[in-house]
Amino acid sequence: MTARALFGILLAAILFLATPLSAFEIERVVSPGGIEAWLVEERTVPVIVMEAAWEGGTVTDTAEKAGTANMAASLLGEGAGDLPSQAFQARLDDIAAQMSFSVDNDYFNASLKTLVEARDEAFALFALAIVEPRFDDDAVERIRAQIGVAVARNRQSPDWLAADAWYRAALGGHPYALNRQGTPETLARISRGDLIGYTKNVLARNNLKISVVGPISADELGTLLDKTFGALPAEAVLPEIPVVEVASGAQTIVVERDFPQSVVIFGAQGMARDDPDFIPAFMMNYILGGGSFSSRLMEEVREKRGLAYSVGTSLSPLKKAAMMFGQVATRNERVGQSLSIIRGELRRMAEEGVSPAELADAKTYLTGSYPLRFTSNSAIANQLMGIQTENLGIDYVERRNGLIEDVTQEDIARVARRLLRADDLVVVIVGRPNLSPTVEGLPETGDMAPPAAPGRQH
Repeated sequence: MTARALFGILLAAILFLATPLSAFEIERVVSPGGIEAWLVEERTVPVIVMEAAWEGGTVTDTAEKAGTANMAASLLGEGAGDLPSQAFQARLDDIAAQMSFSVDNDYFNASLKTLVEARDEAFALFALAIVEPRFDDDAVERIRAQIGVAVARNRQSPDWLAADAWYRAALGGHPYALNRQGTPETLARISRGDLIGYTKNVLARNNLKISVVGPISADELGTLLDKTFGALPAEAVLPEIPVVEVASGAQTIVVERDFPQSVVIFGAQGMARDDPDFIPAFMMNYILGGGSFSSRLMEEVREKRGLAYSVGTSLSPLKKAAMMFGQVATRNERVGQSLSIIRGELRRMAEEGVSPAELADAKTYLTGSYPLRFTSNSAIANQLMGIQTENLGIDYVERRNGLIEDVTQEDIARVARRLLRADDLVVVIVGRPNLSPTVEGLPETGDMAPPAAPGRQH
């Protein structure tokens, strides 16, 4: 059996590995060189998963060179040290290791999966990628062209157009409102020097979070941490990013396109993750629009009236901004009616709060489903990384369900009054919408739009 085939079997095994929350211990490991990681020593399958994140994502981009962070992430596995792209990838294939890099608003992210027997070589290749990326001209131009295709495709997507316009309307000129992948103009300006400068400024030791899951001891990991990350600069060089709030006052922006249905994004100021009221707000959002088919908005917009296939809301707490927004896609002639219903549900939640039954059902689901976030080594590593980047504390896994259980109806009523402003929404619509709240001559049930994820993630 080849190493690649064996790795595939093992990945399938860890995908279905159900790990009760009480069955693993999170250990804080500090290397001799002072590099910290969170470790879950899990020996069920011989695969080690490491997640790493550096503060300094796309928010570090400038307006003139938007897309720099994303391009750097796309290129970091394209050759390192004395290994050009094909040779680097061949080395990874030979040991059946998987390495990937990505970027979001606030963090540059990296992932490594390796069989135990190839651990040292896999971590050495990872170290080479983050310390000595090549950014060869041919690789840079190839990736620039690939991103350019994605940028052009995005501009044909109603979901992407709606999200792009919403962020610009809500956050103005803040870096969060820049296009993550850049524009045709900004992509053309990004040089090899910009990519090198980004990685040297961001990939450091003082802004780094690490989580590791698999058959490896704390002592072994401590040695690996220094070998892997020890050559990085001690301190990152990051720009000062101001805190920004969502623009106040109602806005409705229509981006006219000849689509048979409209995509609508609506939102307002949200809540920071470290706010004491965040857990009640999280539960309120679940009941209002975050709970899929169990939410009020799905009941009123889809189940009762058939206006859309999906509708929902979410909280988006970033390091320098906090938003609460939602999305719905519906026939052009039903946009006004859909928005009227949505605003009505926001008002009802703000005025009446939630019922005892709604609160009990939310607690049952949210506490019962939490262990499903830890069903594989990869899932555990991802959860630990999220807990670290949100500064929730190493004991959060143990405390989280208790925080949910402690929420009262009064807590949710308080945050609903604080957050839900039905008449103060920033609304962006892509299509040719009828904004009247009532439409004469149409059946009560309209065609349901297919589910659509936002074309631009933030």
